[in-house]
Order: sequence, then C-alpha cells, then structure tokens
Amino acid sequence: MADEKLAKLKEAVGGLAQISENEKSGFLSLVARYLSGDEELIEWAKIHTPTDEVVVPYDTLESPPEDIEATKKLLDKLAVLKLNGGLGTTMGCTGPKSVIEVRNGFTFLDLIVIQIESLNKKYGSNVPLLLMNSFNTHEDTLKIVEKYASSSIEIHTFNQSQYPRVVADEFLPWPSKGKTDKDGWYPPGHGDIFPSLMNSGNLDLLLSQGKEYVFIANSDNLGAIVDMKILNHLIHKQNEYCMEVTPKTLADVKGGTLISYEGRVQLLEIAQVPDAHVNEFKSIEKFKIFNTNNLWVNLKAIKRLVEAEALKMEIIPNPKEVDGVKVLQLETAAGAAIRFFDHAIGINVPRSRFLPVKATSDLQLVQSDLYTLVDGFVTRNSARTNPSNPSIELGPEFKKVGCFLGRFKSIPSIVELESLKVSGDVWFGSGIVLKGKVTITAKPGVKLEIPDGAVLENKDINGPEDL
Repeated sequence: MADEKLAKLKEAVGGLAQISENEKSGFLSLVARYLSGDEELIEWAKIHTPTDEVVVPYDTLESPPEDIEATKKLLDKLAVLKLNGGLGTTMGCTGPKSVIEVRNGFTFLDLIVIQIESLNKKYGSNVPLLLMNSFNTHEDTLKIVEKYASSSIEIHTFNQSQYPRVVADEFLPWPSKGKTDKDGWYPPGHGDIFPSLMNSGNLDLLLSQGKEYVFIANSDNLGAIVDMKILNHLIHKQNEYCMEVTPKTLADVKGGTLISYEGRVQLLEIAQVPDAHVNEFKSIEKFKIFNTNNLWVNLKAIKRLVEAEALKMEIIPNPKEVDGVKVLQLETAAGAAIRFFDHAIGINVPRSRFLPVKATSDLQLVQSDLYTLVDGFVTRNSARTNPSNPSIELGPEFKKVGCFLGRFKSIPSIVELESLKVSGDVWFGSGIVLKGKVTITAKPGVKLEIPDGAVLENKDINGPEDL
C-alpha cells in the first residue's frame, strides 16, 4: 500500500516544473521515510540526564584569548547564519518578521548587521552573514538587503527548499492538483538548512574561504550574538556540533531538551514523549534545560553527512487545513541533527542568550527600560535585581504590532515589575511606571486610559475609579 502511494506521488512530483531535482529527491526521501513508519521510538527507560561533559556549564569554558590577532584568527573561521524564513503574521505584519522594528527604529536585521560590522571592525576579521529565506520571504529580503549594499559585511541570501503540500485523502502533491500559487507549497522546517546550504553552493563557498564553523540562530532571537568563549571551546575541542541550552522556567516547559541516549547526546521533543510521561517531561526537576535553537556546526561535517544522506532527523508531521482542503506537510528541525555529529555537545548558557520576540509582549520587554541598545547589542539593565523577566500578558487588542504601538504613548518603566496582565480597550499615556503585580481590566465597551506619569504598584485596576 505504502509502495503504491509512493509510486503515484513520485510520478506526480516528477511533473512539477517549479522545483529543482534536488528538491524533488529531498521531498520524496522524506515522504518515503514517513510512509515506511520505521521512526525509532524512544524507550523511556534508556533516557539519562547528560553529564557536564556532554552539556558543558558555560562558566567552566576557558576565557578566549585577549590578543586581537588571536581573536581575529578564531573569527576568520566563522560564518553567521540567521533563519529568516518566518513571516510576521502572528504579529499582524506582512513580509519577513526580521523587518519588524525592535528598538530605536532598528529592525532585527539592522541589529544583526550592526553587530557583525562592529565585530569585524574591532578585530579586522571577515565574518560573513548568511540569511536562509523561504519562498515566502525571499523577494522582500532581497529588497531589504539592498540597503546594506555599502556595508563592509559580506551578505549571502539563499532559499531553503520548497516542497509541495500533500492533499491528505489522495496523497498527491497539491500543485499537481491545480493549486499552483504559494499555498500549494511549504518550507519544510529549519532541519532543511543542511541540504539547502549545500545545494545553494554556499557550503562550498564558505569552505573555500577557510571557514570551519557556522553559528545558526533564529533572526528573532536578540540574545543570539557571536560568543568568543563558545567558538574558542569548539575549535579547541573539535566538537562538530553544539546546541546552546538554557535552564527551563515554567514558560518553557514545552521546549525540546537534551538527553543522553544509547551513548549519544540527542534532542527530545515533546512530540516524541509517550503520553504517560508528558508531565514528567514538563517538570523542571528532571529536565532542567531546553534548546534555544542557537546552534554551532562544523561545515566539513555538514558536507560529509549531507553527501552521505545521513541526516535522517525525526519527521514532524504538520497536518493543516488550507482553503477547506486537508493537507499534510512533513518537516524536520535542525536541533534534531545533533545525534548524527561526532563529539556533539550542549552548552548550558545564561538566559541572556535567549531573548526571542514571538509576540508584542516580548516587544514590550525589549523596548522598555529593562534593556539598552549599544552597538546593535541589546543589554539588560543591571538595575533589575530579579534574574528573570516580568511576565506580561496583553489582550488581543495588542496582538498586532501597529495596534500595540498605538496604545502606548511611551513604553512604561518595568524594571521593578513582576507581572502585568492587560485585557480590554486599554490605552497607556507616557512616563508610566509599573511595579510588582499589576492587572488592568477594561470592562466591555469601556475605554480605559492610564494617565501620563501614573505609578502603579501591586494594583488591580478595573476602571478609572481604581487609578
């Protein structure tokens, strides 16, 4: 049955002129693995907590050389790659998420470029920047990158694969059934970075320039900056792969974690956990760390494994309904590749290296006085004594970036805030200070305005009378 399905699908894919032969064979091998059903199931009893040799505490890393020339030598072995395939749709934006303004009029992409420029300038190095786009973000990104044409930094953009969505009930590619616009296709997750880096010619280009490592991170993680301590460690210890992990808080219970399994380090995602053990997986006691998706990978090792077709990461089936049609897309994640590399490790990094902006509540944090911006680096305010950030919940009125910005005359001071919960039609004046636990609820149909200069400490506000 599976063979028949695959043969029909193969024939249909053969006729798709929009994608390359590499993309066709990548897609078909993913589907073949999915249909064969021989995904290895995790045996819970074999899971062990990794030792400090496998997940290295950041504090134990040696300091990198202070000498500028020695630092330049390390940096000349590095390339930085940002995953830039995501759209800002959840935040109400059209186009790539990386062009949302984060702070002082700078976008994610501006900050990334400024950071690498200042690094190259300081050490006389030539760290190139690669942007992996999806077909959704490719054209917009090309236009945006033009503004850095006069920049001293070498920028390469390339596309990750474009795979056809599969119509679930017939198991045929949607584009061959007539869905030829963008909705007929999907980008197959960031696990696709390894073949795409190679197919685009960028892998060989980097190797020819003497690069040894690529630092991969999500473009929306403001904490993912080049770290000399980590780079120095990997080059000296010859680790082919390193995943940055950080201690879990209750906000991260669903994040993937590193485990030792049959003598190798591997990523355990919530989707792989048997139902009976989900609560155990979510506990902060047993699984104390989670994957930040900041990855450092050896380029020669990527080439070796892609050529051998050895990167068989766990398949993530993602069923969707688009225009009333049930479709299936199969994806993989880059973190799951850790088990195929030699001497792979995790490094347990400070939380400051994980500062993603997934929603407007995250934007409020990074635009507030909790952070300052210096040379493109977002630095946390030392006046905040609590190591964790305030928890912020904003209602749907604040979901889109435009609406969010419109509702704040200026972003309130939150250095002493523990938690903020806002619901309803709430508007903030300028110079507001929030401290402790603050809840603001506008009653249905009522516009609630917080006046300029208000100081709210441990307050529960349900109307103007509570101000």
